[in-house]
Amino acid sequence: MRVDEIWRYPVKTMAGERLQRVRMGQLGIVGDRIVHVENAAGRVITSRTHSRFLGHKGVLGPDGEPLVDGRRWDSPEVAADVADIAGPGARLVRYLGVERFDVLPLLVATDGSIAAFGHDRRRLRPNIVIAGVEGLTERIWPGCCLRIGKVLIGVQDLRLRCIMTSYDPDTLMQDKEITRDIYRRFEGKLALNCFVIDPGWIAVNDEVQLVRGRACIEPADTGVFEEYSRS
Repeated sequence: MRVDEIWRYPVKTMAGERLQRVRMGQLGIVGDRIVHVENAAGRVITSRTHSRFLGHKGVLGPDGEPLVDGRRWDSPEVAADVADIAGPGARLVRYLGVERFDVLPLLVATDGSIAAFGHDRRRLRPNIVIAGVEGLTERIWPGCCLRIGKVLIGVQDLRLRCIMTSYDPDTLMQDKEITRDIYRRFEGKLALNCFVIDPGWIAVNDEVQLVRGRACIEPADTGVFEEYSRS
């Protein structure tokens, strides 16, 4: 198995950037989802309810600050776009806490399950796509770990999918039948909720090894595993 694609989403709920090499920290890919949208009441807003955000792209600038369609995330122009989509008082907020992730800091998908899904992999919004996986083999990986060089990733469980999978990442046209099909054929779950045990660098084409059993987290910090397992 090998790393086929790496994706980072500096602005939560917007389109992300495809990378060749990236540093993995304790909270997933460095720079991932460090800015999110809040409405006037301070509640987090996503493309589940405001799909137009998927039409904007977030990337990490050279200074480590996100850019939205090439503009600084905190610029007046971006602020106007956010308010236009989510209403007066909506704004982008920079936040680095673990709560910025919907489930766990890392979402891993495999080429076998993507092929079975039969649609654009971007609908699943993975951080890492692993190639060389037969069929739906990923479904038996929870409880195992993935070794990529010095990086060790724990696999917790399968990701329950939401309505965002129904939106075409290019046209933003919605097809709810795609989401319904995930529930009919895959019990509503595709790709894997994961967390980082040993941080480091990963790159496209790096070898991926599956490590089974609790031995996969030794000699890593098991406290991290336990923290996420309770979430």
